[in-house]
Amino acid sequence: MTSTTKTGLGICGAAIVLGVLGDALLRSMPWGINILLWIGALILIIMALIKWQHIRLTGGGRWLIIPALVFAAAFAWRDSIVLQTCNLLAMLTALALVALRSQAGQVRIAGLTDYGRALVQAGVQAMFGVLSLIFGDIHWKQIAPNRSSGRLIAIGSGVLIAVPLLFIFGSLFVAADAAFEKIIHDLFNWNMNELMAHLIWIGFWGWITAGFLRQMLLTKEPAALPMAAPTLGIIEIGTALGALNVLFLVFVLVQFRYLFGGEELIRSTTGLTYAEYARRGFFELVTVAALVLPTLLGAHHLLRKENRSAQQAIRVLAGTLIALLFVIMFSALMRMRLYQIEFGLTELRLYTTVFMGWLAIVFVWFAFTVLRDQRNRFAFGALMASCVVLIGLNALNPDDFIVRVNAGRTDAVNPFDASYVVGLSADAVPALIDSLPGLSDQDRCATAARILRRWSPPTNFDWLTWNWNRIQAWQAVSANQVYLQQIACPMQRD
Repeated sequence: MTSTTKTGLGICGAAIVLGVLGDALLRSMPWGINILLWIGALILIIMALIKWQHIRLTGGGRWLIIPALVFAAAFAWRDSIVLQTCNLLAMLTALALVALRSQAGQVRIAGLTDYGRALVQAGVQAMFGVLSLIFGDIHWKQIAPNRSSGRLIAIGSGVLIAVPLLFIFGSLFVAADAAFEKIIHDLFNWNMNELMAHLIWIGFWGWITAGFLRQMLLTKEPAALPMAAPTLGIIEIGTALGALNVLFLVFVLVQFRYLFGGEELIRSTTGLTYAEYARRGFFELVTVAALVLPTLLGAHHLLRKENRSAQQAIRVLAGTLIALLFVIMFSALMRMRLYQIEFGLTELRLYTTVFMGWLAIVFVWFAFTVLRDQRNRFAFGALMASCVVLIGLNALNPDDFIVRVNAGRTDAVNPFDASYVVGLSADAVPALIDSLPGLSDQDRCATAARILRRWSPPTNFDWLTWNWNRIQAWQAVSANQVYLQQIACPMQRD
């Protein structure tokens, strides 16, 4: 029996185990410690398969199992849906790169197309990898019929013969005796809907796990396909980037006049207040910043490397555009600051601001890599910046931060939007309880009632959904139960 067949059989067994664990652990919602337990089981099984088949993982992707485990652990830490969605995407991306680059290859020196291919291949393997495993990798004829396997075949044949006989005689016994009928009924009184649900979830998690393990342990990294990509000369690229530079420069000059010219100038020329002016432009400017990155990457990729002067020209044009973009991003931050002072902080405003900060880091990395002819290092740096920013967000606890920032807006016209913050996740509950004394009577009673309704400790707790911040929220409500009941609106307590 070849090592490929042995590994394939091991992957099938591992997929069954992980499928059962997936059904037992991951059906409990909302996700908490259960996803960490399942990812931990996946890692342990991978280690067991590697040791069993003496597989050497020398690729750089194997180290990305660490951030995958970190972001899985974040599900047992924070409760914010937005944050958990980001953690899930980061975990899946890390696992996709683990599958692609564990046996060979690097992740530090790879292009964006390599990362994109990893995500596509991970999806394809998750859907169809198990078919290749069963019908291609495992050579069933190599499983020699020895003495023990012959016994197993004989036992299986006996079972097949016995089943119809048991059914016939068992039916007669059931009809003959009421006590025997009750025993058989209790023994086989299965909830078929529940049984089918278990089988479907076991099949789902086992199926995608088999594809993942196959890609990681059996599939060698395919050679990159040669692609005759279209190219453009410096005249075409330079004209396009030069026009963008002129447009960005004009906008920057307008920003200096209006953003720093005061509210009277804005009101007299646009008819908008300072806050309305800021609100209108922030998200559009973030979109501009996001679109500049693929534009510059595409321009650098399409540029025909004719001579050093062409490469130097693209560096100057791209560098100038980035410098102007940083001024525009600073303008966007100023707009957000004005907007936040007037209207408060929300998840959308916070996450968009963080995204723009990540873009700033990526643009600096772009200048140090792509513009210095080290394009193959750009993607890894951008990926690591994403991980660092996301870990920082988990440490910040965005929902708690939003409540505390809004509670501190004592000089604003509308200092605290209780109707918004009360709908945040469990991460915000302790800060929300602390902010109650500063609310108006109406907001205080409505907020207290909503807290009691959403975050009173449950009577039945599923430990698989254990989450640190949900526990903290329940404890905070329990500790302030009497106070919350005293101030809660009577009609909204239930």
